[in-house]
Amino acid sequence: MIFLSKNSPRWLVFVLDLFICTFSLLIAYVLRFNFSVPPAEVQSFKYVIPIYILVRSLTFLVGKSYMGIVRHTSVRDSFRILIVNSAGSAVFVMINVVSAGFFGVSTIIPNSIVLIDLITSVYLMTSLRLVVKFIYAELTHPERYSKKVLILGSSELAIMARRAFDLDEENNYKIVGYVETNRHKSGKKMGGIQIYPYTEVKTLLEKHHISLFVIATPGVSSKIRKQIIQTCIDKGVQVKTVPSIRSWLDNDLQTKHLKNIHIEDLLERNPIYLSNGKLKKQLYNRTIMVTGAAGSIGSEIVRQLCRYPIDRIVLVDQAETPLYNMELELSQFQDPVVYHNILADITDDCRMDTIFKEFQPDIVYHAAAYKHVPVMEDNPQEAVRNNVIGTKILADLSIKHDVKTFIMISSDKAVNPTNVMGATKRAAEIYIQSLNNNISRTRFITTRFGNVLGSNGSVISLFKEQIDKGGPVTVTHPDINRYFMTISEACQLVLEAASMGNGGEIFVFDMGKSVKIVNLARNMIKLSGYEPDVDIEIKFIGLRPGEKIFEELIYSTENNIPTYHPKILIAHVQEYDHEWIQARMKRFKQALKNQNDSELVMQLKETIPEFKSNNSVYEKLDKKISAV
Repeated sequence: MIFLSKNSPRWLVFVLDLFICTFSLLIAYVLRFNFSVPPAEVQSFKYVIPIYILVRSLTFLVGKSYMGIVRHTSVRDSFRILIVNSAGSAVFVMINVVSAGFFGVSTIIPNSIVLIDLITSVYLMTSLRLVVKFIYAELTHPERYSKKVLILGSSELAIMARRAFDLDEENNYKIVGYVETNRHKSGKKMGGIQIYPYTEVKTLLEKHHISLFVIATPGVSSKIRKQIIQTCIDKGVQVKTVPSIRSWLDNDLQTKHLKNIHIEDLLERNPIYLSNGKLKKQLYNRTIMVTGAAGSIGSEIVRQLCRYPIDRIVLVDQAETPLYNMELELSQFQDPVVYHNILADITDDCRMDTIFKEFQPDIVYHAAAYKHVPVMEDNPQEAVRNNVIGTKILADLSIKHDVKTFIMISSDKAVNPTNVMGATKRAAEIYIQSLNNNISRTRFITTRFGNVLGSNGSVISLFKEQIDKGGPVTVTHPDINRYFMTISEACQLVLEAASMGNGGEIFVFDMGKSVKIVNLARNMIKLSGYEPDVDIEIKFIGLRPGEKIFEELIYSTENNIPTYHPKILIAHVQEYDHEWIQARMKRFKQALKNQNDSELVMQLKETIPEFKSNNSVYEKLDKKISAV
């Protein structure tokens, strides 16, 4: 059949439309005269029909109603047919008015027939297209609809998503229904497709054997969204979202634009959003320095700072390629800020002094640190040199050069540390806090948070890489738990702390429940379309050196002080005398000169008595301390 070819000839559609309209005109006469057309009217057909065909042809050519692809007929095409046919009918009415007013001739086509013809012609032309669309879908693709789809939402975005599936010829999709959180819409139909309440998602997935669930509404609450996504994952149903309009508007929405959901959508808490008008005022026309500016945390801090009216930003990092990539990214901003890329090592005090002297920063965000627990357990000298001595150098230079605010980024691993990395971060916290005891006008603030989703070397990145390779996905222990936040959330905390703190505080998030890593692994495998322990194995490899099963954000002896934001707390920790910690710093430097790992770790343990090594060669030092 010619209609079932790839694209039917436009001339054929044009001719058939004229035939349908002519047939519609005859039907209009029959209906108007109650199936008994007067002979005089029949005689008039010899000039009425040619005029009718001429007018319809001209309006079709101008309105291009025949140009649409018949098998992809949509509401938009039906509307075009209505407009074009209405224009033709208006021409007939005008002809009647002119012939009666100027020539004294009776109407060419009675107005009542014009109206009936308009209704029937629009109906028949649209019906033909829908019939062809149905035949094309059902007869030429008998295997079609092998993939059943549910769409969350019933707004314009959901309609566009449905259209994208209708236009996708390479895949066999069938929209089974829409799912709505608005109970007033439930039970209704949209485009002939049922709208169901979101509470029936589980039943719908099972009943219709759904293959794909599409989230096409940005307004659904995070709790409901998370609940629906988890239900889909448990049932082995793939979940995708409709991306922002900017990413597809120019080309119209297509199924290839749909995105996989992020693992962040399954965090066992609601996302944290911060908004502080005071921050804008504090950052106005300031010079900002960010250390570790090319890292995952530092780079996001830079991106967020660029939204504010700062004077300039100084990016300090010792990683050449990531720093260059950051420069490329900043240069492409629509409203680029003034920035300076500085390749430098924070442990080089002379180099850092020169940088502070040249740029005179008002605020320093200190994100430079070594963070990988197993690596630092094997290299305690570098951990202390960078995380402790590097922090001390930056803090002392901030005092020397009258920096207004210094914000250090710490870790939950600093709480009751069981590894060298956590101990170095705790030592840095102690030094930073000691500087607030009337030593300088600089405000020293610490932020402490858990694991960051998507950061360099995070468990999410590791799992994704392992899944892409076909497994196994390695988990250290079946009971291991961690707190998680997104990079954006972590950096919002850092910025918020800068405006909230008076100096000496350690700010932490109320992050809700910790997440079981093995459950995270299972969900990531399912999100990738595989079955855990069937397609991809989950393998337990044992705790790594220095690793503990449960992380903590606050010491049990710390007082949790609320702030004006319900999700931000202040861990009011024990204060240390500055002279005492200065003496400890000298010991660290001496141990570094001696290049003795055990001596250095012992110094950390003496400085931080709660530091107890776990699954590490340095456990013997704890026994030695206990014996004394």
